[in-house]
Parts: sequence; C-alpha cells; structure tokens
Amino acid sequence: MSNTLTTERLLLRRWREEDRLPFQQINADPRVMEFMPARLTAEESDALIPLIESHFDEHGFGVFALELAEIRTFIGYVGLMIPSFKAPFMPAVEILWRLDANHWGKGFATEAAREVLRYAFKNLKLDSVVAFTVPMNIRSRRVMERIGMRHEPSEDFDHPNLPDGHLLRRHLLYRIRCG
Repeated sequence: MSNTLTTERLLLRRWREEDRLPFQQINADPRVMEFMPARLTAEESDALIPLIESHFDEHGFGVFALELAEIRTFIGYVGLMIPSFKAPFMPAVEILWRLDANHWGKGFATEAAREVLRYAFKNLKLDSVVAFTVPMNIRSRRVMERIGMRHEPSEDFDHPNLPDGHLLRRHLLYRIRCG
C-alpha cells in the first residue's frame, strides 16, 4: 500500500513518534471510546502503533495516521485491517476509523474513508470491504452509509472477544463491493 494517500483536506500517512501523545489522548477520551469495551491506558495505546505498522509490513496495507493537511495536525486514524478474530463473514478486510472528538461532524472520517475505499478497490483489487459496529453507534453507521456501505443483517454477529451478555457484544455488519 502506498505510504500516503491525500484528499482535499487530509493526509493519510504512516505513523510517527509524535503521534503517540495525541493517539493516547484520543484513546482515553470517553466520548471517542463510548462504544468500545474500555478506554485505553497510555501503554495500551502505545502498544497499538507497532501492531498497526507490522500489519502494513505483513499485508501491504494498514491503518493510516490521519492529519489535517493544512496544519499538519494528527486527528486520528483511518485505514484497512484484517480482523484478528474468527467470525462467519471472514476472511475479510475491514475499514475502520477513530477520530479526535474535537474533529467530529466535519466530514473528515467520510472523506478519508472514501479515499481508502478508492485505494482498496483500484490499487489493492479487493472484491469487498466490511465494517462493523454496535447498533447504538449511530455516528459510525452514518459514515458507513455515506461511503456506500450497506447493512447486511444476515451477517450481524456477536463479537467473539466479548462475553455473553456484554452490552457491546452484538455487532452490525456493513459491506461494500467493488463496482
């Protein structure tokens, strides 16, 4: 995968050391992590960056650090990843994003995700891409719909990394196919 992708307002690039602190802050924000099992400690957040980078090395694509092009400020991530758990819809490539709450509502996730999908289909020649979230995560579901993904109710699933009865266990699966 290319080391960078660009849109009118955004730069999607590989990770840098200076991304650590703002990434820690995003992962500790209760607004951002509302639909995740837990907020992350600084150490847990730091541990994700080498995993993200190794995904690029192993698969040729991954999750980009996202920055505002005009002022070169890190605001989150958008990219592609192979989910690390087993589910009925696997094998699959997932598109995912996480943005600083101060940058919500400005179309950045949608803009970056459209560019990632363009790259996924044109350059990586993927047949389809999935995304998933809990039913209550309306913001992410709206992004999924704006980028052309469709909810596939027959593929909704219980996340295997969460115990039975967990509020966030049930996930909705969205998919977009090439063409």
